[in-house]
Amino acid sequence: MARSFEWRRVAWRDPRVMARLVVGTLLLLNVIAALLLLRPWGGSADDLARQLGDLERQLPQRKERLNRTRLLVGKVEKARGEGDRFLDQYVLPRRSAYSALVGELDALAAQAGIKQKESQFAVEPIEGSDTLGVMSISSNFEGAYSNLTKFINLVDRSNRFLIIESLQAAPQATGHVVNVTMKLNVFIREEAGATL
Repeated sequence: MARSFEWRRVAWRDPRVMARLVVGTLLLLNVIAALLLLRPWGGSADDLARQLGDLERQLPQRKERLNRTRLLVGKVEKARGEGDRFLDQYVLPRRSAYSALVGELDALAAQAGIKQKESQFAVEPIEGSDTLGVMSISSNFEGAYSNLTKFINLVDRSNRFLIIESLQAAPQATGHVVNVTMKLNVFIREEAGATL
């Protein structure tokens, strides 16, 4: 019958048991030390030299990537500033857009020598933006052909960034008068905190 090993029956004070325990512990520590010497956790000197060489080769590439990223950040900031200046200069605030556009169209019509008839305004939001929209203006004008071409030229050169979407001209039966129906678009913005 085989004897089963029980920890309770081990005589810990027996010198042979203590000697075996000390020899086993020393053997385990020698194996660990051998592993550390032959295969260091951080790698051997050759492994560390190879890693250092790889890192030194990667350093110029990473510096170049960092410089390109800094250049892109600079360009993005410049574009953001130019975009903000464009919006401030050419996009009208919604509160004053109606009166500013009516006044602008009246002044341009008077300068060109034509008569403005009725106008209709409609605002549509721009998809993807909470604060920008397009105001569509449908206006009718009446005048001589040369005066209408002058008016169109003045609208084209306006500081308001008016976009002529469509234009329909029909001559009247009497005289050299032409009726024109024009659809204009202009960009508007809401003030901060408000939505269209």
